[in-house]
Amino acid sequence: MYVNPVRHITIDAHDPWHLASFWAAVTGYTVGEDDAPGDDEVLLSAGEPAAPGILFVRVPDDKATKNRVHLDIQPPAGTRDETVERLLQAGATLYEDHRTADGRGWVTLRDPEGNEFCVERSAAERA
Repeated sequence: MYVNPVRHITIDAHDPWHLASFWAAVTGYTVGEDDAPGDDEVLLSAGEPAAPGILFVRVPDDKATKNRVHLDIQPPAGTRDETVERLLQAGATLYEDHRTADGRGWVTLRDPEGNEFCVERSAAERA
C-alpha cells in the first residue's frame, strides 16, 4: 500500500488567516477548527488522509522573486475559464495568460500575497 510521505505544503504569508481563506476558496479544503484570525499558522485540510494539507506560516519577509514551486489547479467542476473568473473575483490577479486559440493552455494567477499558481483545463475539457 502506498503512503504519501508529503504531510503539508507550506506557504509563507504575512497574514496566514487571510491567505488560507483565499486558498480554501481555490481548493475546497477546510480551515482547521482551532485556527483563527491572527494565528501565526493556519492549516487547510483536504479531508482525505492521503492528501497533504496546506500550511500557511507567518513570516515578516516580502515575496521577492518568482516562486520556485507553485500549484497547478485542475477544476474539479466547470471549466478553466469559469474557474479563472471565480478566482479573480475571490482576490487573485492575472499574471500571465497562456490560453491558445484552440482552447488549450493555462492561466497563471497570483494569490493575494503575490504567489503564482496556474489554472489548467478541467479533465472534461482535456477529454
